[in-house]
Amino acid sequence: MGVEGRPAQVEALLALVGHSPATYPQDEGFMQAALAEARAAAAHDDVPVGAVVVISGEIVSRAGNERELRSDPTAHAEVLALRSASQVLGSWRLDGATLYVTLEPCPMCAGAALLARLERLVYGSQDPRAGAALSLYNIVQDPRLNHWVDITYGVLEEESRALLRSFFEPRRPEVPFYTETAAGTFRRPRGGVPKRP
Repeated sequence: MGVEGRPAQVEALLALVGHSPATYPQDEGFMQAALAEARAAAAHDDVPVGAVVVISGEIVSRAGNERELRSDPTAHAEVLALRSASQVLGSWRLDGATLYVTLEPCPMCAGAALLARLERLVYGSQDPRAGAALSLYNIVQDPRLNHWVDITYGVLEEESRALLRSFFEPRRPEVPFYTETAAGTFRRPRGGVPKRP
């Protein structure tokens, strides 16, 4: 296992792509706004993930997960925030925008960020189970696609992770997320639902 319980394969990928969690001075303040949206999502029994879209130093939209609230599998915080920002701006192109989100986006949300033509994606905690902006995939920086989104990760990571833990601990049994095999591969253990980090 690598740093913070991440598989060595993830650590090797991070080293290969050469990303550093360099941040801008305003990143923590905008991530605090995303964390407030995540807390609001937890209040209506949705997974506590929050997102804000920022353009020219101003928040133009904000959202928390609403899958349970809307009974909609696509009502992720990122998608809702991007939709709202597009409505506010009157355009699907969010050129120059930064999306702040408390958890690394899934493939659907990473695809939406790419299609919205974001300039930058900033997230708190990595998601080794579904992350599509470095952990499992890197959709937003796939050279085969027609756009590239800059990534900054690890902003208020501990706060994001703690919020997710406090939500999931009473709901899920203790099952380790990864089991390393003799061949050096990783698999999910059988039985039970793995806990998110």
